[in-house]
Amino acid sequence: MKSRKHRFDFRGHIERCSPWVSSSKEKKRSRVCRGANIIPVILLVLGFSTPGQAEITSLDSANIDDVLNNAGVALVNFYADWCRFSQMLHPIFEEASNIVREEFPDTKQVVFARVDCDQHSDIAQRYRITKYPTLKLFRNGMMMKREYRGQRSVTAIADFIRTQQVDPVKEAQTAEELAAVDRSKRNIIAYFESKDSDNYRTYEKVANILRDDCTFLAAFGGVSAHERFSGDNLIYRPPGENAPDMVYLGSLTNFDLTYAWTQDKCVPLVREITFENGEELTEEGLPFLILFHVKEDVKSLETFQHEVARQLISEKGSINFLHADCDKFRHPLLHIQKTPADCPVVAIDSFRHMYVFPEFKDVSVPGKLRQFVLDLHSGKLHREFHHGPDPTESTPGQEVEEVASNPPESSFQKLAPSETRYTILSRDRDEL
Repeated sequence: MKSRKHRFDFRGHIERCSPWVSSSKEKKRSRVCRGANIIPVILLVLGFSTPGQAEITSLDSANIDDVLNNAGVALVNFYADWCRFSQMLHPIFEEASNIVREEFPDTKQVVFARVDCDQHSDIAQRYRITKYPTLKLFRNGMMMKREYRGQRSVTAIADFIRTQQVDPVKEAQTAEELAAVDRSKRNIIAYFESKDSDNYRTYEKVANILRDDCTFLAAFGGVSAHERFSGDNLIYRPPGENAPDMVYLGSLTNFDLTYAWTQDKCVPLVREITFENGEELTEEGLPFLILFHVKEDVKSLETFQHEVARQLISEKGSINFLHADCDKFRHPLLHIQKTPADCPVVAIDSFRHMYVFPEFKDVSVPGKLRQFVLDLHSGKLHREFHHGPDPTESTPGQEVEEVASNPPESSFQKLAPSETRYTILSRDRDEL
C-alpha cells in the first residue's frame, strides 16, 4: 500500500515498542511482544545472519565513549530483546552493516553499533531513549539531533549511511559561483588559504553536523583571496536578497565556538513544521507555539519571528516556536474553527488541547504574546477554557458567572508516536 502523504498519522512503517511498562500493563506487553522469543529461531531457519556474523559493536559503559569518539559516523540501534519490533530489525540492521562495511571498510569511518537497553539502562537514560528500537546517528562522538526515521529495510539504511558520507562542503571554483548562491537558503561561506589546514578541518566537522540545516561552501587560494585580508574568514549569508552578511569573529580552530556560532545561524528560532519533520518535532516533548500563515505571506512571518525573539527568547527551552503553511495544515485550523482565509493565526498546541491567540495584530503589543505562553505554563489557559475566566476582585456577595467551555483537542499529537506504544510525559504539561 502506498503511503499517504498528507495525513497526520503517517508512521505506518515505523513500528516500535514502549520501554516503559507499568505493572498494570504487564499482560498487555506480553500480548504485544508475544512471539518475540521464537523470532530468532525463525530467522535462523530462514538463513538470516546471526549477531556473531555481522560486524556490529555491542556498546556498554566501558567502551561506548571510546567507540563513538573514534568513529566518523556511527549508527546505533537502541533495543530491547523482549520487543518483537527490535527482533524484526536485528537481521535487517546486520545485513545493512555488512553491505556498508564492503563499501567503507575503515572502522574509523563508519561503525554500526547497538545497545541492549535492558542490560544498560544507564546508557538508555543518558541518551533519553523512550522507544524501541531507536536508531541514533553519531558523528565523532556527538549525537545528532535527528535520529533515523526512514524505512526499515537493508537498502534504505545503507542508502542513509551513503548520504552521510557525502561531503557537505561544496567547493567554489570562481568568485561568480560564490556570488550566485541560492538566497532562499541559509548559506555558510568560508574563505581559506588552503584546504590542508586546521581551520578547514574544524569547518568541515561543523558542516558535517549541521549538513541538514545550512548550505556550506568553501573557496581556497586565489578564489578566496579577496575575502582574506586578515586571514581565513567565515560568513553567514541569510535568506533574502537584501539581507546583509554576518561575519564570524572567533577562532576557526576552536570547534566549540565555531559550532555554536554556526548552529545559531543555521537553526532558526522559529522553525517550519512539515509532514516530514512533524514526528521529530513532537518527540522533542515541548508544546508548540505556531503561526499559521499563507506561504506567500512573508510579512506576517517576519512579524512573528521578530516578536518571538523580542518577547520569548527566555522561553526557548520550554516551548517550540513554529510556523506552518495554512493550505497544508487545514486540519488543525478546522480544529480551532479557522480556515486558510482567516490566516495569519497564532495558536498553542499543548499536545492535549489547542488554544488560539485572540488577534494576530496584538502579537506586537509588548508582553502580550509572552503572557499567552506564560498562561499555558501556569495552567491558566487550560483552567479558563474548562471553567471560564479566573475570578477578579468583586464586591462581597457579588456572584461571578462561570462560563465553561471545552478547548479543541490537540491536532499535532497525531504526528507523534501513538500512546498505545509510548509514554510521553510532556503531554501533560498543561494539566499541571
